[in-house]
Amino acid sequence: MDLIAAEDTRRSGQLLRHFNISSPLISYHDHSDESKVRKVLEALARDEQVALISDAGTPLISDPGYRLVREAQAMGAIVSPVPGACAAMAALSVAGLASDRFVFEGFLPAKQNQRRAALEALDREPRTLIFYEAPHRIQAMLSDLSEVLGSAREVVLARELTKTYETVIKTSVGALLERVTEDTDQQRGELVLVVQGCADSSVSADSQEQTRVLSVLLEDLSVKQAANLAAKITGGSRNRLYQQALQMKNDA
Repeated sequence: MDLIAAEDTRRSGQLLRHFNISSPLISYHDHSDESKVRKVLEALARDEQVALISDAGTPLISDPGYRLVREAQAMGAIVSPVPGACAAMAALSVAGLASDRFVFEGFLPAKQNQRRAALEALDREPRTLIFYEAPHRIQAMLSDLSEVLGSAREVVLARELTKTYETVIKTSVGALLERVTEDTDQQRGELVLVVQGCADSSVSADSQEQTRVLSVLLEDLSVKQAANLAAKITGGSRNRLYQQALQMKNDA
């Protein structure tokens, strides 16, 4: 290999030294400037072999490299994949949720309003949803999942897959939020969330029950109070129930 581009040269350097690989190593990540891209493309133009490697998993899956691969293809270079272990696929394989059709969303935005907007766009998505999440945001992510998709939605937390402390927890969003809040060990390591898609048949039945509960609560409570309590009773989305309660009040 004539040149190796790696996200973290310190970590990759350890691996290369272990296998006595002495090929030149450069860093390449999301914040790399154009000079790093040019260095790789110039090597390819000289018919040299270049490897793009990731710290873990399969390169380009929630990993930098898209821009580099696109540029290499545009200049006519042959780009060949060498797949590695992928946390998203590993989590899906043990989730026990529908795996024939799924959506990989990677990391959602760190800011709550942006994250909730992304989840709201996925509220009626029938395919299984796969997310990556950082340990320090897992509670906030689960709280938003509960608010937007509903606390009753089935979810799997796959943590530290294939490692010493591998954990796979399958339960409802609401129950998982409680578990993660109480057990701080579940807030550590590499985390994948696999979430049940929206089932049309259950949505219809759930919606009827949520409407019935809302109508009863609205007789004595404010819109906000009724929506909050209905969400707790039915496991529905608090945001959606609030909007429904507003509409019911306006139509009354």
